[in-house]
Amino acid sequence: MQQDDLSRSLVAFDQNSTLIAVVELSARSWLVAGVVPGVTRQPLKKLDPDPQALLALLQRWRAEAEKAGATVSRMVLAYEAGRDGFWLARWLRERGIEVHVMHPSSIAVSREHRRAKSDRLDTELLKRSFLGWLRGEPKHCSMVAIPGLAEEDARCAGREHERLVGERTRLLNRMKAMLVRVGITGFKPNLRKAAERLTELRTPEGEPLPPNMVAELRRDMARLQLIREQIEAIEKERLQRLERAPTQAAHPLVLMLARLKGVGIETADMLVHEQLSRKLRDRRAVARYAGLTGAPDESGSRRREKGLARAGNARVRRGMIQLAWRWLLFQKQSALTQWYRARTANPGRGGRKTLIVALARKLLIELWRYLTTGTVPAGVVMFPAA
Repeated sequence: MQQDDLSRSLVAFDQNSTLIAVVELSARSWLVAGVVPGVTRQPLKKLDPDPQALLALLQRWRAEAEKAGATVSRMVLAYEAGRDGFWLARWLRERGIEVHVMHPSSIAVSREHRRAKSDRLDTELLKRSFLGWLRGEPKHCSMVAIPGLAEEDARCAGREHERLVGERTRLLNRMKAMLVRVGITGFKPNLRKAAERLTELRTPEGEPLPPNMVAELRRDMARLQLIREQIEAIEKERLQRLERAPTQAAHPLVLMLARLKGVGIETADMLVHEQLSRKLRDRRAVARYAGLTGAPDESGSRRREKGLARAGNARVRRGMIQLAWRWLLFQKQSALTQWYRARTANPGRGGRKTLIVALARKLLIELWRYLTTGTVPAGVVMFPAA
């Protein structure tokens, strides 16, 4: 078993000395279920969203166990990853509670068409899955690695950059669609002086743009300018951080990855902070985390592939498919590019798009090996070290 395997517990489990609790978190209340040594009943308590109240409840259950003659040497708690993030796990760990965060999609649920669902039933399901995980039994559930506050903060800039780029694209498409509705094509609303040229535009009938449309376009262009400035500020601040502290945190990995021609600082920063700085046990785990593995559908003699599993990190998956296309342009002599070219020389229908996903998967594994072992991918062009 790998030491970084989060699909099962690596600690010996003694239920007679372990106090177990699971929490179903929501915005209005927390439902806590427990398994208390020496107590036959399995308590269930609804609390206000208050960590102090949760800690007091755990201490009360521990006192009940000791009163019943049991010795509690371990207190473990679990909850599903979701809106509340990891702050509760960090807060409880500082106070001596062993906390695990469960991956929601790893918990098996009933496939009935209209299965009953409530917080009470969900809590019972979490408890059964968590007990199986504590016993070391496979396929019950998987845990999420709990990041530190600094590690979470390091991802914020890249995720904000991605949201701003998407917002910029949506804004541009909307402005172009507005102009097409009145018969104007070819105008570029992303130009610096686009707002000044709005009064010069004419419809095919020779009429100027309607006043309300002009006002809306000016507001959208002002918003676009603000988004552009925010994107530039994030990119500038990222470069300054790397220049100020090239050896701090994950910065060496970012600079190491950016030396590969075609990768770039933005893609390197995203890959490192979203995936490649994690401790992944093997190449299969690397591909699976990015959602670049297949989803087979087999039953009896029927065999078909449903495409990408899409169960991993969507940011990494999108970024790697984009990087795979760039890799073909900037790394034409690499072994991976040669592999792709040989298999798409006579492509069938959709062959190039199908194989680009395979290239993205292979490339991600090669980048992981490059950062963990220093093995440079075969035939790759690199920039000189700074």
